[in-house]
Amino acid sequence: MNKEILVDASGFTTRVAVVEDGTPVELYVEQEGSERLVGNIYLGKVQNVLPGMQAAFVDIGLEKNAFLYAGDVFFPGDQFDKLEQIPQSRKINDLLKPGQNIMVQVAKDPIGTKGARVTTHITLAGRSLVLMPTVDYVGVSHRIEKEEERNRLRKILNDVKPKDKGVIVRTASSGKTREAFTEDIDSLLKLYADIEKRAKRGKAPKLLHAEQSLLFRTVRDLLMKDVDRLFVNERKAYEELREIADLMAPKLRARILFKDSDSLFERYETESKIENALARKVWLKSGGYLIIDRTEALTIIDVNTGRYVGKDNLEKTITATNCEAANEIAVQLRLRDIGGIVVVDFIDMEKESNRQLVLQTLKNAMKDDHTRSHVFGFTHLGLVELTRKKTGRSIGDTLQTLCPYCHGDSKVLSAQSIFARVRKQVLQVQHGSKVKRMYIEVNPEVQKAMEKLQKKHGAIFPEVADADYYVRANESLHIEKFIVRPLPDKKVAEYRKVCKIMR
Repeated sequence: MNKEILVDASGFTTRVAVVEDGTPVELYVEQEGSERLVGNIYLGKVQNVLPGMQAAFVDIGLEKNAFLYAGDVFFPGDQFDKLEQIPQSRKINDLLKPGQNIMVQVAKDPIGTKGARVTTHITLAGRSLVLMPTVDYVGVSHRIEKEEERNRLRKILNDVKPKDKGVIVRTASSGKTREAFTEDIDSLLKLYADIEKRAKRGKAPKLLHAEQSLLFRTVRDLLMKDVDRLFVNERKAYEELREIADLMAPKLRARILFKDSDSLFERYETESKIENALARKVWLKSGGYLIIDRTEALTIIDVNTGRYVGKDNLEKTITATNCEAANEIAVQLRLRDIGGIVVVDFIDMEKESNRQLVLQTLKNAMKDDHTRSHVFGFTHLGLVELTRKKTGRSIGDTLQTLCPYCHGDSKVLSAQSIFARVRKQVLQVQHGSKVKRMYIEVNPEVQKAMEKLQKKHGAIFPEVADADYYVRANESLHIEKFIVRPLPDKKVAEYRKVCKIMR
C-alpha cells in the first residue's frame, strides 16, 4: 500500500491529509485562533459539585466551565485492571469541594453549547508510549496483535516504568528496545515535573501545558515506517517538521520532502475528495450512495442502491452494495473524524450469511482506524450500531458553520408557504397605510408560485380599491426573504418597467 502525508501550511490554516493508495483517509485542520484544546492541562477551580449528576463544573479559564464526571477523577497510585474501569463506589461530593484547586486535562473539546469535558487522569504522549502519572497501569496498543510481542513489551515496561505511574505502548513501538522506552519515559517524567511545579506556583484558573501544534503531532503520531513520503509546501513548516523529526523519528527524516506548490492538495485530487467528504450524499463507485446525517446525539448513515441494478438477482445486488458501503463508511468516519454513536441502515438482506458478510466487511475496514471503535452488530430493527471514540470537533464542525437561514434544519419553507406570508404582510401594510398600491420583492421561485396560483385561481391578493400589486423577482434574495412596502404615486412609472403587476 502506498501511503503519503500531505501538509498544506499556506495562509493561516494548516491542513494535513493522510492518503492511502491515492485516497485521502484522514484529514486534520488547525486554524489560527481555533486550535484544539484536547490534551491541554489546566489548574482549575471547582465551581459547583452536583451529587445528583455525579459531576462537577470546573473553571479552567474558558468561556464555559468544564465538566468533570466522578468516574474521571483519579488519584496518584490508583490501580485498575482496565483503564476504562469506573470507580462506582466513589461519590463526587466525597472527592471534590467547591473552591478546590485541581489539575485537569481536556478530554473533549467544547462542542456547541457544551463546555469542555475534563479528567484528572493526565496523559502525556511520547513517540513510543503514553505516560499516565496518576494511575498504576501497563497497557499495549490493541493494534499490536502478536501475543508474543505484546508479552515482550509488557515485560519491558513493567521493569522500566516508574512506581505508581502508568504507561501505554503505542502502535509504532512494536519491535523497540528497552533503551528507546527508557529515553521516552525520562523525557515525559521531566515534562510532568515541570507541569507540577507550575501548578504549585500558579493561581487557578491557569493553563499549565498546551498540547503540541498540528505539525508536531503529525511527526509524533502519523509519520511511521509505513509512510512512504511526507510532502509539505511551505519552507518554514518544512524546516520545523525536519527539526521535530530529528528528535522524534531521525530515521524517517529523509522522507520529509519540500514541494513548493500552492495546489499541493490537488495531488490525487485530494482537494475535491475532501470537499465531497463534507457533502451529505456520498456516491459509491457502483452507483449506490450513502446519506450521512449528524445529529446532537448520534450520526445516522443510510445506504441506497441508487443507479446500481446488479447483474444476477436482487439479494446479490443488495449484498454487493452493502459490502461496498461498509468499506466506504469506514473511510468516511476516519476522513470526517466522526465520533460517538453511529447507526447504519444497510439495505435489508434476507440471508443471515449475507448480513454476517457485510458486518465482517465493516469490522475489517474499521481495523485501519487508529481511533478506538467498536462494531456491535445488527439490532432487532436491522440496524448496525457502532461507536467511535469522540474527543474533539469533526472536520465538518471545524470547516463549516451553522447555516444562518435554516439554523441546522437543512430545509426551507416552500415557495407557496412564503407567498402565504407575503399575502399576510400585504394585508397588514395596507391596513396601516393610506397608500393601497404595494411593491413586493421576492425570490424568483416565489414569483413562479404566485403566477401559477393566479393562473389557477384568478385574483391572489385582496380586491381593494386603488390597489395594484407590483411584484419583482430578485435572485439575490434568499427564498424565505421578501420585501413588502407601499408604492407612492411618484414611483409607479419607474417600477412599472421592472415589476409584474398582479392582482
